[in-house]
Amino acid sequence: MKKPYVIAVNGSPRMNGNTATLLEHAMEGARSRRADTKRIDLYRLNYKGCISCFYCKRKDKPHGICALRDDLKPVLNELKEAEALLLGSSIYFDNITSGMAAFLERFLFSNYIYSGEIPTVFPKVLPIGFIYDMNITQEWEEEVHLYSNLEKYQQSVTEILGIAPETQYVYNTWQFSDYSKYESSIFSEKDKRRYRAEHFSVDCRKAYELGVRQISRIQEVEQKGGGSL
Repeated sequence: MKKPYVIAVNGSPRMNGNTATLLEHAMEGARSRRADTKRIDLYRLNYKGCISCFYCKRKDKPHGICALRDDLKPVLNELKEAEALLLGSSIYFDNITSGMAAFLERFLFSNYIYSGEIPTVFPKVLPIGFIYDMNITQEWEEEVHLYSNLEKYQQSVTEILGIAPETQYVYNTWQFSDYSKYESSIFSEKDKRRYRAEHFSVDCRKAYELGVRQISRIQEVEQKGGGSL
């Protein structure tokens, strides 16, 4: 039996930071269900966001193909071979990173079609687990209404990839190895350290379980014949 293929996309500039660690646990969860996994670190690539050339919507060209030739082009092609995606982004200024935003522009818009019949030319329903990690606490998040900024991406993913993403929010993350070296007086290093000791292992376990569930979602999609869930 063919193994499910799961691609994890790290939208953090840190290769070994919180986002990457959470994604690794999610990948481990997928592998526990006999999936093959691959991680792509966006900040190792040289690319930019959509330039609105509309090549992907030309009537005389195959739809769903981005014209830009850069490091992201082979990634966009490979995503069509995946059965599920794991996406991870740190939150900067109440939104996903610029690298993840540019990636989603290119990926989602190239597969979005200006048609009254179908909104997408992506060839399959693609389950997605999206992990957001942030420096602020959950209480702080509720004050700034961060979720409203992220919902637009989740709605686009649902419309274009045929299925609502499963999301995990990770709060109050550890930023520096030594807080004394940086101006960060609005935070308490002691409280941060305690919170991480109490919660981050739990967050990693939840990421693992999210990875496991994406394989179950793949199986559900297959049972429905590729239809949306």
